[in-house]
Amino acid sequence: MPPRRLDASAPNFEQAFAAFLARNRDSDENVDRIVADIVADVRARGDAALLEYTRKFDRVDTDIAGLRLSDGQRLAAAAQVPTAQREALQFAARRIEAFHRALLPKDVDFTDASGTRLGARYRALDSVGVYVPGGTAAYPSSVLMNIVPAKVAGVSRVVMVVPTPNGVLNPLVMLAAEIAGADEVWRIGGAQAVAALAYGTESLQPVDKITGPGNAYVAAAKRRVFGQVGIDLIAGPSEILVVADGRNDPTWIAADLLSQAEHDQSSQSVLITDDALFAEEVTRAVDTELRTLARSAIAGASWRDNGAIIVVPDLVASAPIIDRIAAEHVELAMEPAAAEVLAGKIRHAGAIFLGRHTPEAIGDYVAGTNHVLPTSRAARFSGGLGVIDFMKRTSLVACTPDALAALGPAALALAEAEGLGAHGRSVAIRLNRR
Repeated sequence: MPPRRLDASAPNFEQAFAAFLARNRDSDENVDRIVADIVADVRARGDAALLEYTRKFDRVDTDIAGLRLSDGQRLAAAAQVPTAQREALQFAARRIEAFHRALLPKDVDFTDASGTRLGARYRALDSVGVYVPGGTAAYPSSVLMNIVPAKVAGVSRVVMVVPTPNGVLNPLVMLAAEIAGADEVWRIGGAQAVAALAYGTESLQPVDKITGPGNAYVAAAKRRVFGQVGIDLIAGPSEILVVADGRNDPTWIAADLLSQAEHDQSSQSVLITDDALFAEEVTRAVDTELRTLARSAIAGASWRDNGAIIVVPDLVASAPIIDRIAAEHVELAMEPAAAEVLAGKIRHAGAIFLGRHTPEAIGDYVAGTNHVLPTSRAARFSGGLGVIDFMKRTSLVACTPDALAALGPAALALAEAEGLGAHGRSVAIRLNRR
């Protein structure tokens, strides 16, 4: 069954488009209740709860010492990775590091016309916890995307948590942890891992911020512990929006659409095109591609249930539609000049990939930009993970007597207006206005 089809020229487009945007692809609300109990339990019982949940969910029966992987265990697993994959991970890590070094913020320090010194300094967080999914799919790329920027920012303690069902360590994930510079690796997952990172246990010291993708339980746990610790974002199902003209190979575009659909049945793939016949060709190409995919059942369900094709009169004029979707990934498979013009008009996108030869998957692995991106239309108010997410800004203010004399009267007036007498007095006594 093909996905829903929308025509931007149709009289009912606005109503149909609004309904499409309003669809909820998040998981069952009962998840929050289950997660609340797990988080409270780990907070109350610490190590004992971690051991119990690891035994229950991952079928790993060990003592608390066995939950933290030794250097020897990590290195032994990493050594199993074939040379080609090892070199690919190292190549990706170098590119990610180079890009994120370019994003490092600079401190500010200046004296304004009043003589007041103003500034801001950036300092790394002390500790970060990185959640890495485990189980049926391994994501060493997510290890690099989270830990490399943290280390570039200067974080001294990075704790990686990863579930290991049946006790099996994934060699690629272990190698990625070594390349990226993880300081601790724990074989725990789910909401219990998030709770342990946030509140600590007898054996695991808490962190200041938690990043990394996970399932609905992990996302709910991150939402619940926010405030106790910082978090990167609440990750929803993956999504891709491909804007393509009729000059593309439909098979290329079909493959791009399925590159996100294969993540999860709740993922979303959307095609915007100005060519109705091309849309039909892409639909047929998707059906053909699905026959060859190992994860065809997942990708097919995602495309059928959550996918969409939107036909518009003019691709360059489609920026308002793109902005309302505010997708995690936006591909502009168009002529270079047109792609540049359209990219300049787009305000809301997690990442934009320009041109026919820039598939989104390049960003997932080796471009150097980060693949931890806002989903569920959160690109309207947030961006992808970067070094600044592992740092905090502290403001600096220094007044000379003359500067205080210049600023003080206005401060006094505002303190009086707000009825905060001690505020005003702390200024007034320095101005000899007692």
